[in-house]
Amino acid sequence: MLAGRFGYGGRLGAALIGAAVAIGCSVQGAAQGSAYATEAPAAAVAAAFPVASEARLAGDNKRTRFILDLDRKIPVAAFALADPYRVVLDVPQLRFDLAKGTGAEGRGLIKAFRYGLVMAGGSRIVFDLAAPARIAKVEVLEAANGQPARLVLDLAAVDRATFMQALAAEGASKEGSKAPAQTDRHDAAADAAEAAGDSRPVVVIDPGHGGIDNGTQAASGEAEKDIVLEFSLALRKRLEQADKYRIVMTRGDDTFVPLGERVRIARRQRAALFVSIHADSLPRREGDAHGATIYTLSERASDAEAQRLADSENKADAIAGLDLAEEPTEVADILIDLAQRETKTFSHRFAKLLMSEMKGVVRLHKRPLKSAGFKVLKAPDVPSVLVELGYVSNKDDLQLLKSDDWRARSVGAVAQAIEAYLGKRVVSAGPAQ
Repeated sequence: MLAGRFGYGGRLGAALIGAAVAIGCSVQGAAQGSAYATEAPAAAVAAAFPVASEARLAGDNKRTRFILDLDRKIPVAAFALADPYRVVLDVPQLRFDLAKGTGAEGRGLIKAFRYGLVMAGGSRIVFDLAAPARIAKVEVLEAANGQPARLVLDLAAVDRATFMQALAAEGASKEGSKAPAQTDRHDAAADAAEAAGDSRPVVVIDPGHGGIDNGTQAASGEAEKDIVLEFSLALRKRLEQADKYRIVMTRGDDTFVPLGERVRIARRQRAALFVSIHADSLPRREGDAHGATIYTLSERASDAEAQRLADSENKADAIAGLDLAEEPTEVADILIDLAQRETKTFSHRFAKLLMSEMKGVVRLHKRPLKSAGFKVLKAPDVPSVLVELGYVSNKDDLQLLKSDDWRARSVGAVAQAIEAYLGKRVVSAGPAQ
């Protein structure tokens, strides 16, 4: 797994991975109990992981260098991806103490770069390229002469044919670019519950984004991934109090989960309902918008804004440096095969119930029910909706999204809709099979 990809092994690799995963488990365990009970584990994480303190770019459109200052030497693995052109660096889990906005501006062959957790024990840096480029050099230098340890990446411009030939020649590049293995402790717990004869309907709560994928970001710095995780943890707690359902979360901490894996979690659990939680942002040039919106799946978007949002959300795997050609056919074909009309009907039914419960409690968009081709809604046998809680680009919405009172009222409305929907469905048709 990680040790093999990074090229370090034996006791050192196992110790690094083991410590990282153990600490990651303690953080997630705390998150399961309370969204606010992670301060002590977080301090342990900060002390355990290597620290990245500064990143910079140099060079031009012929040759570009990336330098990352570190507090110690670490292993690194690099590979390239096409369509869009990207270069990916996989490293052990780091603490990124970088200045706000780092990576948003590019130079030379690099348009921009992003960084973050991609799995327990592993971080990733993804570079969006302005043109095809080869990895001329990647190395990590020891601290010397008063300078810190440094990760250095050199890129050299090539034409597309050369770039594609290099990818074809490196079978390992595709292997490295596959989705990171996920260890879903909530998923395992639900499996155990089912094996024990727990026949309660399964509700899958899907906090959008996570890890290296921040989602949309407010001008004041709040990240969508954090807002929606906090909301989702509160929703889980509220639903578990009713003791009527088994709750599975696609992520319970700041970890990246590929879109296809989110869908597979719902299908493996034979979920009665899948609810994906997000927060939107509208580019300033497109004006202002506010309020919550509820989306269902459709082959054709209900309007241009729905299409824009679906296009943005569907880029999550590319943002995390995954090979888009690896998407499973069973997921890719679902938009074409809309024969699962019952699932579509149930999704619309829940969306309308949810709008009814949220109305008067939560500020809604002027058109609160929309549809588009969201990849995360493509389970053919699981009724699914995506809820955009509001716009982080709207100052009033952002204040609400950060408000404990608003969150409590909104969580209550969503929980009420879930209870009303599942109550009717269990009576009429039984849990989803």
